[in-house]
Amino acid sequence: MEMDFERCYRAVDSRDQRFDGWFYTGVTSTGIYCRPSCPAITPKRQNVRFFPSAAAAQGAGLRACRRCRPDAAPGSPLWDVRADVVGRAMRLIADGVVDRDGVPGLASRLGYTERHLHRMLSAEMGAGPLALARAQRAQTARILIETTDLAMAEIAFAAGFGSVRQFNDTLREVYASAPSDLRTARGRQQGPAGAGIIALRLAYRPPLHARALLDFLTVRALPGVEAVRDGTYHRGLRLPHGTGQVALTPADGHVAATLRLADLRDLAPAVARCRRLLDLDADPAAIDATLAADPALAPVVAAEPGIRVPRAVDGFEQAVRAIIGQQVSVTSARTTLTRLLTAHARVDHEVLATEDGVPGQQLHDQRDGSPEGLRGFLSAEELLGLPDSGFGMPVGRREALRGLARAVVDGSVDLAAGVDREEAVRRLLALPGIGPWTANYLAMRAFGDPDVLLSSDLAVRRGAAALGLPDTPPTLDRYAERWRPWRSYATIRLWRAA
Repeated sequence: MEMDFERCYRAVDSRDQRFDGWFYTGVTSTGIYCRPSCPAITPKRQNVRFFPSAAAAQGAGLRACRRCRPDAAPGSPLWDVRADVVGRAMRLIADGVVDRDGVPGLASRLGYTERHLHRMLSAEMGAGPLALARAQRAQTARILIETTDLAMAEIAFAAGFGSVRQFNDTLREVYASAPSDLRTARGRQQGPAGAGIIALRLAYRPPLHARALLDFLTVRALPGVEAVRDGTYHRGLRLPHGTGQVALTPADGHVAATLRLADLRDLAPAVARCRRLLDLDADPAAIDATLAADPALAPVVAAEPGIRVPRAVDGFEQAVRAIIGQQVSVTSARTTLTRLLTAHARVDHEVLATEDGVPGQQLHDQRDGSPEGLRGFLSAEELLGLPDSGFGMPVGRREALRGLARAVVDGSVDLAAGVDREEAVRRLLALPGIGPWTANYLAMRAFGDPDVLLSSDLAVRRGAAALGLPDTPPTLDRYAERWRPWRSYATIRLWRAA
């Protein structure tokens, strides 16, 4: 979105929540910055400045509004659409790369020098990578202060700050309050008791078709990894510093998330991955408007507004699912994946029993499907450690999985959210057993490309036929040009129509 003053001011004057996260409103007379939908009195034009990021507003000496909580706004949908360096950088910063690897690590992942990366981010975001990461640390710290009983020193290091002094100074600057005051101000948000358990709200731009998301995830849920119970999606997570579990419950205006983390430093990446999984940063109004302009899609868009693209918390997991799902039904793929995970659990138990000095000991299997026993999907290294008998699939498909795992381990294939999408697809296509459908499916679900049409997919073709659209790949590809840049969302709608 261009930072046009009149357009931004009209959004603020109408308190239009669709623009939350697109930009931030700085009020020079009060020294605060807000989200566009802030319920406070609209400031005078001469007292307003607009910023492309919270970090830019903080850099101008403004503090976050305590009424509208601008740091809790949905992220900008630009970072889903854009595949350029700035878009990739923003996705990686949200995943905590700067906190883990520093700016040199971020620059290395993107293939640019630190200086040039700083210049690009400053030009578009009004702040460099350190300032953007610092704004995220402040938000993480605020969440931990308000939702846990941790000591402030523990929160400081869990949020990614290098020292308690840096933590105190940053929170005073961003929120104009000492950390201890944030814990008592406005009443503390009570969450579930327990070490490492955090309850928070994940905002989104309405509408959100929650049932479509849960339907999609339910039929693909893997025992021991995922479960859908009473309108809540549970899953295990594999995170940079350890493991975790999350329960996600769609509600009015937000998704309630309860996170159980082995290491609280994983809060920011866990939140980013959950948001990505449910596509919470999308702009459904813009997407639906484009698709509804086609008379063939207009009725289904009107009937089910706010359809999202279910994405992924783990690129490798999604790649394994895609390879196993080639040319088979969802049910058959789920059965094969369950067999693979069972074989991995068996190997895990044998290794643990041997380490305990009791070979062959029967150990309790945590992968029983209960929400409390969920674990993350197996890693590339773990897949390579499975015997041939653990795969339960044709030799070609088994070797395709192993080839993918080797490429991930040696770094020749990157499946992270901030990857260069075109380069990742090209490298995937170079691997044996991976064709265009698999690579494009991953571009849509693992890499977050909003403009992928799986025209050769049988269910997509059936859905197209059901809606009276062309149902052969070449003709459907030509017809779908009118759906750009939201063809991934059209794909989901065609699947539902089938």
